[in-house]
Amino acid sequence: MAEHRIILKDVDVPNIQDIGVYTSRGGYKAAEKALKTMTPDEVIKEVQDSGLAGRGGAWFSTGTKWSFMPKEPKVPSYLCVNADESEPGTFKDRQLIEQNPHQLVEGTIIAAYAIRARAAYIYVRGEMAEGMRGLDRAIAQAYAKGYIGKNLFGKGYDLDLYTHPGAGAYICGEETGLMQSLEGKRAEPRVKPPFPAQRGIFGCPTTVNNVQTLSYVPHIIANGAAWFKGIGNPKYPGTFIFCISGHVKNPGLFEMELGTATMRQLIYDYAGGLRDGHELKAVIPGGASTLPMTPDQIDIVMSPDQFLLPGRGPFKGMFGTGGIIVMDETACVVDMLLNLMQFFAHESCGQCTPCREGAPWIRDVVKRIEHGQGKLGDIDLLLNVADNVAGLLSPRYSTICLFGPAFSYPTQGTILAFREEFEEHIRQGRCPIQKDKGIG
Repeated sequence: MAEHRIILKDVDVPNIQDIGVYTSRGGYKAAEKALKTMTPDEVIKEVQDSGLAGRGGAWFSTGTKWSFMPKEPKVPSYLCVNADESEPGTFKDRQLIEQNPHQLVEGTIIAAYAIRARAAYIYVRGEMAEGMRGLDRAIAQAYAKGYIGKNLFGKGYDLDLYTHPGAGAYICGEETGLMQSLEGKRAEPRVKPPFPAQRGIFGCPTTVNNVQTLSYVPHIIANGAAWFKGIGNPKYPGTFIFCISGHVKNPGLFEMELGTATMRQLIYDYAGGLRDGHELKAVIPGGASTLPMTPDQIDIVMSPDQFLLPGRGPFKGMFGTGGIIVMDETACVVDMLLNLMQFFAHESCGQCTPCREGAPWIRDVVKRIEHGQGKLGDIDLLLNVADNVAGLLSPRYSTICLFGPAFSYPTQGTILAFREEFEEHIRQGRCPIQKDKGIG
């Protein structure tokens, strides 16, 4: 199965970041079509009928999410674009922003029109300085051409579009934490309800969409809902960008139709397989917050409906954000978990006690196991602490947002899959793995 590039199709076109090149390839025609020939509700229905689901990890219907916004807003409505790509192992949004910013800008214009927003904010992760500069240039060019601003396409619709630098925190990728940060407050998630469509930024109705999600919108409007619905998996139609990194020969981005390739094919056929002379040990399938897979599990078809989360599929794991991290036998899973827990302990906003105390506690226990100071009872202690934060793959969690499951799930999943390696660390009083952290 070859790649099916839709939103990555033009990333290698020379100077596609320039509006002249972008429009020469049909750019902004979809925005013109939406505003000139469709009502906001017709745009929503088209996206809803296409089956487009949010690519930020939740996989909720994009058109349905837009439909929650008020049809006759009594106060301003807003669109927030979540470009705070902070899940370790995931780097697709960064590429979309840096290589083809006008595609995102056009998708944002159409989405803002559909939800009747008069202002939109692209919240860009602070470390993505190059991408933010490119977006600012693209937005300025779009203003100059009249694609943003007053009376767009003579429709009488006004829209202002801004970039906003992120606060450099993982929690800003959570939609309510993002809104808090955008308002200039400490990035702490809000209790829901009220949901953003009821009360979002500045107390007004707000929709938050992911970069990849909005990048599909111009193509759906240009080609029709039936075109997109006919691609890939009928339940989760369209393509998806898989970010493959780690101990593979050809790391990178691969845009595939959902439901057409297995994890094995992604690793061996597209990413070139493992380094010569090495064997597969573990795979993180969808970013740091997902449960690791073992070599006997990689024949799973990569589609959300095959995973328990979000699709209630048969595989007891999480599909995640497409960040596939491949590890060979030189990787120590205890050291891997320690690395993740150091990240999550640092990134906790501190608002909820289970996160504020639980993540550092897990980090410290894993650290002493990796450094030869662990006890056999520590393994069950880790499982107990993690379970108290969030039951594995269950709706039971004790935090305001999903940050709790984000660190408790991989803790439990790693131990369940590789308990013998944890026990071996404790029995030998040292790390028994001959590590090679190089990826070349």
